[in-house]
This record gives sequence, structure tokens and C-alpha cells, in this order.
Amino acid sequence: MASLVDRYGHIPNGTRTYYLSRSEPPFFSLMVDLLAQHDGQDSYREFLPQLQKEYDYWMDGADTLKPGQAHRHLVRLSDGTLLMRHWDDLDTPRDESYPEDVATAAKASMRAPSDVYRDLRAGSETGWDFSSRWLADGHTLSTIHTTDLAPIEVNCLMVHLEQTLEHGYALTGQHKLAALYGQRADEHTAVVRRIFWNEEKGAFYDYDWRKGQTTDVLSSATAVPLFLRLASQAQAMSVADTIRTRLLRAGGIMATDHESGQQWDAPNGWAPEQWMAIKGLNNYGASDLGETIARRWMARVIGTYEKSGVLLEKYDVEAPGISASGGKGGGEYPMQIGFGWTNGTLLADASLPRRDGTNPQAQPACQSGSDRRVAAQ
Repeated sequence: MASLVDRYGHIPNGTRTYYLSRSEPPFFSLMVDLLAQHDGQDSYREFLPQLQKEYDYWMDGADTLKPGQAHRHLVRLSDGTLLMRHWDDLDTPRDESYPEDVATAAKASMRAPSDVYRDLRAGSETGWDFSSRWLADGHTLSTIHTTDLAPIEVNCLMVHLEQTLEHGYALTGQHKLAALYGQRADEHTAVVRRIFWNEEKGAFYDYDWRKGQTTDVLSSATAVPLFLRLASQAQAMSVADTIRTRLLRAGGIMATDHESGQQWDAPNGWAPEQWMAIKGLNNYGASDLGETIARRWMARVIGTYEKSGVLLEKYDVEAPGISASGGKGGGEYPMQIGFGWTNGTLLADASLPRRDGTNPQAQPACQSGSDRRVAAQ
């Protein structure tokens, strides 16, 4: 990943030339956290240049962006608040889905095809390709408007990247830069708590910056601020209640509360979302719910394996019974087998601490800025 940043300035959405126009979501700083747990604090020093390059890629244009304007991955609201969105530098059909994208654009008769193509590409950069989160009407792919939205995850991940830069610069004695990124992280944490929070619904939601309001699709991304320790305690407890009542099902938590036929929607559950919810809930003391999700997810994955002999990329977590096929599927391609994130969460969930005190060797998935400072001391 670091070599990709060195060569291209970011981590492309795939290692083929036609993916260079968009990025993977900015999880690189969490990878450095994991490496540091094994190799020590020198990991932050070693990869500081790449962390900075990735940050510069995502923040391109921030210094000159005026209120009410958008540029690439950035949006500045009328009050000056800076938000992140997903983007692709190209506005043509995706090489990997060319005929499908042409057909989708043809159904959007009131929109320029280039706008549809850009939003499809930006939707691919989210990692949630595709979901009702990005659809204006909640179910029709031709209404996709990804670039109008500031998603929860990417805005939270940028705070973590700023915290990591703060820590890296502190370790290298560059205290002015450490203070700069620490201040930015604090400011953007406040933005996450203010812009993405829906008090009435008790959860974090994506923000439609054109409409100036949160969307109405509840997703498992509501747990990301908890996973990265950016939520207040009161917000975290509300999120726990919302997850329990609206997303938790027999096999874990659903990707969203909308069923659209897209793969990142109900009734499907995905391994990364289970893991971030479990760890996030544990971070704020809601470990009972975290354990419930872990047990249900493990039972669904293991039960499916016993019937099929494979591990899958996603599962229908809503169905009361277990299917050898994993469930309804959905999306642009057939169900994929042998996905590493399913294997990884299954092993990691098994190591989480239980209420009875057994299996205490949980593997931490990320560290906040304060956690890293304590570790460094």
C-alpha cells in the first residue's frame, strides 16, 4: 500500500490502470496502527511520508475552497465547515462495468450521462457498491447521486488519519506539525458529532450537502464513529439502542434498514460492518450488544460453512434459517467465496472477551490519538 502511495499519490481502488482515477477508502492509517502493535512505534516514523501523501491527496484544494463550493473529494458548506465526499476524476462508464453503466445512464433521461457515470464511479470508491445510501429514491440505481453526499465513514477516517499524523510528527519531534494536525482532528471530531448526528433518530447518518440535511437511510456505518472513538458517550448509547432495535437480526446486523436489491442493503450483512460495530460498542461499554452481534455473526458464518463448505463475502442475516448459498445476494456479480474479511472477523470475534471473562485476548483494531500517546510513553 505504501508503494502505491509513493507511485501514484494514493491507493487506487484496484491495482489496474483503469482504477487510478479513484481511491480506496482511507484505511491506510489503521493499517499502520496494526503494524505498530507488532513492530512498535517506529512504524509511525517509517510510514509518515506516505500518510502525509495520502492526506494531501484527499485534501486537495482545501486551502482555496470557498463556502458553497465543492472540489474533488471536498465540500465546504456555507458556514465554512469542510466535509469529505467520494469522487472519481473520470466521468465515463467504468471499464469493468461498461455495458451496465451505459444501460444505467440510459434510464436517467433527465440527467447528463456523464453525471451518472461520475456518481457510479464515486459509489465504487465508497466500497459500498452499491447501496440505497447513494440512491436518491432509495432503490433505483439510475438515481445514484454519490457526489451529493458526505458519508459517515470517510469523514471519520480522515479524523483518524489526522490523529495518526499528529502522533507521527510528535514522535519525530516536529511539534508544530503535530499541534496542527491535532487541532484539525479535534475540529473535525466536532464536525462529525454535529453534522452527521440525527438526535431524533438516535444515530449517525450520511449528510446531503446540497439539501443541507442528513439522509433517511440508516446504515451500519452509524457505528464507525464509535469504532474510531469519535462519538460522545451519550451518542454512543443512542447508537447502541438504534442498532439493537433497527439493524440487529438473527445473523448479525444488516448493512442498512432499506431493501433495494443492491448488495450493500438489507437483508445482507458484511464482515467489516460487524467488526466495526462490535469493536465500537465495546469501546463505549455496550459490550453485551457487541457480544450478541459477534455470537450471531459467528453462528451464521459457521452454520453456512457447515452446509456449503465455503466462507462467503456477505450473508443474509435477516433470514431465521441458514442457507448454503448465504442468502439473497444482490449486486452486480455472483456471490463470491473465500473472502478474507469473513475469515478474519470469524477468528477475531472468537478472541473477543466474553461476559464470563473467558477468551480475553481481543485484537485491537485501531487506536485513538490518546491511545497511541500512552503506548508511546
